[in-house]
Amino acid sequence: MGFYETGDNGLWIFLLITVLIGGAAAHAAGSAIASTWRPTWQVFTSAFLLTCAVRFLHYALFQEPLLSLRNFIVDYIVVATACAWGFRMTRVRQMIEQYPWAYERAGFFWWRRKGTSPRPRG
Repeated sequence: MGFYETGDNGLWIFLLITVLIGGAAAHAAGSAIASTWRPTWQVFTSAFLLTCAVRFLHYALFQEPLLSLRNFIVDYIVVATACAWGFRMTRVRQMIEQYPWAYERAGFFWWRRKGTSPRPRG
């Protein structure tokens, strides 16, 4: 991977540490933030801290560069996306379960008021 500094088996290490482990932890963190009705900005703070942990795992386990800005940015994008995904999925579930008389699911990441039709496109 040319945009990501790594050694041998770099793609597999990236998928294991960043996507699988970091993504699962970030998804759980985002879900926990939403389930306690905390503000959205905490998702990005948590993602930053989790990205630091992911970078340390890359460094400690596979001797990859610890202070690589390019790697940090790529890892942050993956972790923040997973964290935001967990947050949004939980928030949608909360809204439609806590207020079933008012809201219904309008897709995987959205809800809408009951009785309203989707906006016309075009």
